[in-house]
Amino acid sequence: MELIRLTKDTIIKSFDCGDADLNDFILNDAKAFLSKRIAYTFLITDGENLVAYFSLLNDKVAKADAANNTWRKLRRSFPHEKHFSSYPAIKLGRFAVSKNYRNIGIDTKIMDYLKMLLFKSASYSAFRFLTVDAYISAIPFYERNGFKTLLPEEDDVHTRTMYFDILSLDEI
Repeated sequence: MELIRLTKDTIIKSFDCGDADLNDFILNDAKAFLSKRIAYTFLITDGENLVAYFSLLNDKVAKADAANNTWRKLRRSFPHEKHFSSYPAIKLGRFAVSKNYRNIGIDTKIMDYLKMLLFKSASYSAFRFLTVDAYISAIPFYERNGFKTLLPEEDDVHTRTMYFDILSLDEI
């Protein structure tokens, strides 16, 4: 398997993860997000087959978006002089695995790889958290992969904002 960054010249013939919105994004929207510098999309391929993809964009974890007890826990991990009203994050904007590669644990392997890649990367911008607006049905997957919810309930009935502290990988 190979990790490839989507470019304007990348040809994606087909993809079906079972979710119309996620399929539509990779087939029709990902290149526009790239050209407008909204998100970078990465493909995991197996030969000619698109196994999975994920999109990354900038984000923040803010006091206004977190439950009080969650915010207190997050702030405790920073020295007092570094207490801010928000902290930098990278958002996992989209994450989908082809139906042909389901039920073999590849989703967790990709998530582990992504977290380590971000943890070890020397990028141009620092961040502390990995966030995701998880579909309600995907919350158990993200919880198994170390993500926590920012708020117990949100206005959006379809998703929950979740976060992963990238520095927790330093303990591994």
